[in-house]
Amino acid sequence: MMLRHIRYLTAVAEHQSFTRAAEALHVSQPTLSQQVKQLESSLQAQLLDRSGRTVRLTDAGEAYLRYARRALRELDAGTRAIHDVQDLSRGSLRLATTPTFTSYLIGPLIERFSTRHPGIALSVREMTQDRIEAALAEDSLDLGIAFAEARSPEVEAQALFVETLSLVVGGNHPRAGAQEPLALQELEQERLVLLSSDFATRRHINTHFRDHGIAPHIAIEADSISAIVEIIRRGQLATVLPEASAREQSGLHPIDLSPAIPHRTAALLRRKGAYTSAASEAFTELAVTWG
Repeated sequence: MMLRHIRYLTAVAEHQSFTRAAEALHVSQPTLSQQVKQLESSLQAQLLDRSGRTVRLTDAGEAYLRYARRALRELDAGTRAIHDVQDLSRGSLRLATTPTFTSYLIGPLIERFSTRHPGIALSVREMTQDRIEAALAEDSLDLGIAFAEARSPEVEAQALFVETLSLVVGGNHPRAGAQEPLALQELEQERLVLLSSDFATRRHINTHFRDHGIAPHIAIEADSISAIVEIIRRGQLATVLPEASAREQSGLHPIDLSPAIPHRTAALLRRKGAYTSAASEAFTELAVTWG
């Protein structure tokens, strides 16, 4: 049995089709089919159900692939370990962050890290916390910046700092420059621009509104912090964003809410038991001291 057989089986299971899996792997369909049959023969078990319109794993295939994927993750980690240089003259780091941190944290943090370690190749992605946790569990990420309330049992969180959310308006808004906290009930008079409910920040905001019986007027939902910032800066709508984000952006004015939205703990997420490269260790040290 070879790693090629396992990777071929994984591709067929993911695409549910020999044709699409062969295209993704850049091999011929007969070759792919033959290799999978060789694997089934060596294991003396049928791993795929080929009887339907789509190809699916059998119960035996499900059980086998669960362990095979785990083995592939460990082997990939071993490959990275071989090429990991402790002096950080080269290496790589795969990082993801939720949108709120993109707006005020990730830029200066990445700039500082790249200045210190120019030989490290960085991959930075923006995604929801659910997707970050899934990617960490699959070992397609090294680190994630999100919130301490990680839900996946395969992910652990290291606290960084406390984030405060506030109402944010642009310079054209009647409340721009207000010094006194705004009563939460008065939010019902505002037209809000908020992140979509896919994001942890929006769910956190919704919980606070619901707990206080508030039904705000949500005029716009967006999947981008930068889009929300531009809408707020140019018009008379309002949003709820991290206070630090508002202070980093010109033309925005944060306003405290009363009662305040509960603070959240920003955290560095990683897969439990994952191999920790020198680049990951260096980034972790920087992120912890940043807060």
